Amino acid sequence: MKLPFEAIEHKILVRKEAETDSKYGSRPEEREIKKLINYGIININKPSGPTSHQVSDYVKKILHIKKAGHSGSLDPKVTGVLPVALGKATRIADVLLKTGKEYVALMHLHKDIDEKVIRKTMQEFTGKITQLPPIRSAVKRKERVREIYYVEILEIEGKEVLFRIGCQAGTYIRKYIHDLGIKLNTGAHMAQLIRTRVANFTDKEMITLYDLKDAYEFYKEGNDKELRKVIKPIEKAVEHLPKVWVFDSAIDNLCHGADLYFGGISKVHSGIKEGDLVAVMSLKDELICLGKSEFSSEELLEGLKGVAVKTGKVFMDIGVYSKL
Repeated sequence: MKLPFEAIEHKILVRKEAETDSKYGSRPEEREIKKLINYGIININKPSGPTSHQVSDYVKKILHIKKAGHSGSLDPKVTGVLPVALGKATRIADVLLKTGKEYVALMHLHKDIDEKVIRKTMQEFTGKITQLPPIRSAVKRKERVREIYYVEILEIEGKEVLFRIGCQAGTYIRKYIHDLGIKLNTGAHMAQLIRTRVANFTDKEMITLYDLKDAYEFYKEGNDKELRKVIKPIEKAVEHLPKVWVFDSAIDNLCHGADLYFGGISKVHSGIKEGDLVAVMSLKDELICLGKSEFSSEELLEGLKGVAVKTGKVFMDIGVYSKL
């Protein structure tokens, strides 16, 4: 069971090998803990009860930072994976908003029905579907197409159906179950829902707010080991994106918002298509900016003049690398 970005196996293609100067920047895993607290991302196990916004606010208060933002709301009663970006990293949350999600849901059918019919109908209820968002939703209430990437039934016991679903961002699982109940001619409602995945953030690595609080207390006592375990570098949020690596000499211009020209490229991922969103990285694997590729991977390797990647959001601070 894979989300769409996993279907593409990216290989690193070298345009020109280069060394990176150790005097500038630092590898994400070696970042100072104070910077990590204001430039990282945490995979919180959202508890039932508070809103996603409230959970982000709790994180902000625990870490004593000014900003924190989540990557896609969960209903108050829904639990599971909620990536929360910290401080200067909050703008990366938009990238995760648009990625595929995975959930484990418990559906309660209103009437008994043959198990074979359930399995057959659920497999038919994949691919592109049309949904009308619920009355209480954050989007305009009009029909829209959403894609169901996969559905896996984990267990059926009487009228209870436990299943895993991978879907496009913005899919309403409660509505999916309601519509499925209509298709089965039984009626159905969602009894429980857990989000198990957002891009490369999974339920296997999520932590509770209590874990975060404990880790921060250890940090205040002089031990940052636990806090480093729970706060991931911002680069974790772009692991699912294709990447373009640039020479040290190209970085300062990018930090000022300039576009990336062919001459600044050292390596690229295979599988990039014209118009794709890419993460532009240093040779130390630091996120510099996001951008739109103007060319395919092969063309990025061969091009000589002109703009290769149109720069979008810039994350690296000006002055981290030399202007030379």
